Amino acid sequence: MADRIRLDGRVAVVTGAAGVIGAATIKLLAERGARIVAVDRNAGQLDEAIKGLPASAAAFAITADVTQEDEVADYVRKATEKFGAIDVFYNNAGIEGEITPIVRYSLEAFRRVLDVNVVGVFLGLKHVLPVMLKQNRGSIVNTASIAGLIGSPDIAPYTASKHAVIGLTKVAAIECSNTAVRVNCVCPGLIDSRMLSAIVEGRNTGNAPVPTDKVVDRVPARRLGLASEVASVVAFLASDEASYVNGAAWTVDGGRTIA
Repeated sequence: MADRIRLDGRVAVVTGAAGVIGAATIKLLAERGARIVAVDRNAGQLDEAIKGLPASAAAFAITADVTQEDEVADYVRKATEKFGAIDVFYNNAGIEGEITPIVRYSLEAFRRVLDVNVVGVFLGLKHVLPVMLKQNRGSIVNTASIAGLIGSPDIAPYTASKHAVIGLTKVAAIECSNTAVRVNCVCPGLIDSRMLSAIVEGRNTGNAPVPTDKVVDRVPARRLGLASEVASVVAFLASDEASYVNGAAWTVDGGRTIA
């Protein structure tokens, strides 16, 4: 019997691949047999992220800005030219933006977060979906956040953007419902990462570092999550084990949203 969690020979395109969650995900997907197309704006960090991947991954790095439609179309074209298909798309690139109350948020800064987190996801869907629909197969996983499920102070554009990602996921899933293409999203909670550190420090008005135990005080698991734990859910959603999962928002939050 075939191992339905394996991704042998499948082509996985991952944006935001140089970030902590993106890097953990390309590592796990490669370990499960996928060939990797890693996309990020930061060429140096991207090269570092693909180091050490197994030779079977045939890792291919593409520097691109997900807010620019021509660059999104270009990474999709390059992926299909190199591998002939896109079987998995982890639509992951995102930023937290400034950490400040709504009344002090500049319009320019607000729009920048929406541009990366919403427009970037939209453009990825727009250009990858035709490839998958033509193949009549594929799994797309968008990165949302528990900020897309609840409200949180000082990150209004980030929160709004992640609510939008969940909405885009549901619409895309409905539009693909009569095909073999599935669209889901993951909603990470407090993950040990640069982004979480930036948000915590941005909210800290004092000079002393915020202790970890205070940060996780409202997390039932009483610890921060790991990027590898998000990657595990993404890999599941990418696999045949999730063949009946479509339009879902999977929380990876140690119970934070039920606390």
